[in-house]
Amino acid sequence: MILKRFSEGHIELWFKRKHRKPLVIRGARQVGKSTLVRNFAQNNNLTLHEINLERHPQLVDIFDKLDTAGILRELEHIGGKGKISTSGNNHLLFLDEIQAVPSAIKALRYFYEDFPGLPLIAAGSLLEFTLSDHSYSMPVGRIEYFYMGPMTFEEFLLAKNESFLLSAIQDYEFQQPFPLSAHQKLSKYQAEYLLVGGMPEAIQVYIETDDFEEVMNIHSSIIETYLDDFAKYARDADLLRLHRIFDYVPTSVGEKTKYSNIDPNEKARELRKAIGLLEKANVIFCVYHSKAPGVPLKVGKNDKVFKMFFLDVGLMNRICKVQHIPFEQLEKKEFVNQGKMAEQFIQQHLLRIERANEKPEIFYWLREGRAANAEIDFIIQLGGSMVPVEVKAGATGSLKSLHRFVYEKKLKFAIRFDMTPPSLMDVNYKLTADAKNSVVTFKLMSLPLYMVEQLPRLFRLFAGAL
Repeated sequence: MILKRFSEGHIELWFKRKHRKPLVIRGARQVGKSTLVRNFAQNNNLTLHEINLERHPQLVDIFDKLDTAGILRELEHIGGKGKISTSGNNHLLFLDEIQAVPSAIKALRYFYEDFPGLPLIAAGSLLEFTLSDHSYSMPVGRIEYFYMGPMTFEEFLLAKNESFLLSAIQDYEFQQPFPLSAHQKLSKYQAEYLLVGGMPEAIQVYIETDDFEEVMNIHSSIIETYLDDFAKYARDADLLRLHRIFDYVPTSVGEKTKYSNIDPNEKARELRKAIGLLEKANVIFCVYHSKAPGVPLKVGKNDKVFKMFFLDVGLMNRICKVQHIPFEQLEKKEFVNQGKMAEQFIQQHLLRIERANEKPEIFYWLREGRAANAEIDFIIQLGGSMVPVEVKAGATGSLKSLHRFVYEKKLKFAIRFDMTPPSLMDVNYKLTADAKNSVVTFKLMSLPLYMVEQLPRLFRLFAGAL
């Protein structure tokens, strides 16, 4: 079966652009980068010249010369699809696993300069690991990026042929109550997604077998592949640090990072370096504290205060040794890790609503004190506004931190994700602040977890109604 990806639309926009640069698809291993390119070429009747550079180590010497015409001649014979057209839109050159030949990364700028009409896509995993061992960097200004992650929940619904349920999400506009039967079905599927995750192979196996045991086997295989990859680019102490962080993050999702919790015997500087590599390689994601003075949120960023999230909620649960959990158990909050699962789910989807050609970045807010601890799970920017986002694993939960944040920042609206149907509400809350009693008044948009991908669209409707 062919799994449909919304990402194909982004590739199509790039392909149709008159002045396009070589496109580098960035994302962790096995999120579906190669399959996306193949499906795009097939659906658009393109002659695809696909070269997996891991399989052709002899190309190192060819790319080292940076002779683009000579490189194309070599690739034509390896690909076996005949001459590669350097103009027009009927051919596509795809350099897969480009990290295996680092000089090919450098050559991308010369392809852009010598053959501007050649549609060229490159993809690779752990590019930062490769570049850290070489004296050159990515050819800034001569290439474009496309950031790709695991399949989203809405893509999961497509894979399950639930187009009617998907349209219920995509067409919802608050005027009418959301159908309860649809909410119940979507909540069940969302609980399944928490365990299956978004790795394409895991979803495909689940759709074909309906067997969580088979899905867990796929997860284990993917995890081992990552660990094997680390061994290609790191040795001894560096490799051990990567393994420790890789194992630590799934168990500590959403918690403020303390280096001593990862390894009390390691220097913070060395651990931070390893975290940075895994973050750049899109295996983990750091959500940084922002003082949140306003937009842009990056102005208030604190690089020393952050919490970490994993690539995928399904892989996260597998590393934590989670077995198949019936939906009823998740619904009754009998699972100790449920809050982390919900926060991981929202975080990995918030990354996907950012611009696909920019490194996604989201923030959170934290205040620590003896008697006034407060935390907002996420802070994002929507429509030029700063928006706090709270995540609740069940149907209810305290919003004390949200009330205080809204009061201090003088905001008009906030977002909550939980297990209830979508709703809009006016919040009036008596808050003790600055040694006086104050009333916090704001609009709260409450969305079920499964509607996270519709947040930008619904927020436009929400904000427009204020």
